[in-house]
Amino acid sequence: MAWIFLVIAGVLEVVWAYAMKQSDGFTRFWPTAIMAVSMAGSVGFLALAMRTLPLGTAYTIWTGIGAVGAFLVGIAVLGEQASASRILAAGLIGSGLVLMKLSSPG
Repeated sequence: MAWIFLVIAGVLEVVWAYAMKQSDGFTRFWPTAIMAVSMAGSVGFLALAMRTLPLGTAYTIWTGIGAVGAFLVGIAVLGEQASASRILAAGLIGSGLVLMKLSSPG
């Protein structure tokens, strides 16, 4: 169950990052509200995952899901650059997440 909580936390991290971008510096109400709720949910699910997962594993995977997810949303939704070096960097982060999962208990 901890891994499910961790994935939910990571997805919510992507949601709040995107909502923060859409809030235009906290000047738009709904994106700001979505950001605040998803941020609280993300941290809450991370805390639930950390009940059984090691700190280093949980935090690394949480931030990695957020980083790669925000990168993908930036490309797919916001039209950001998808250069070979940026894709390689995201792939390396993703491979690190897989290795962290495979080497962690739980």
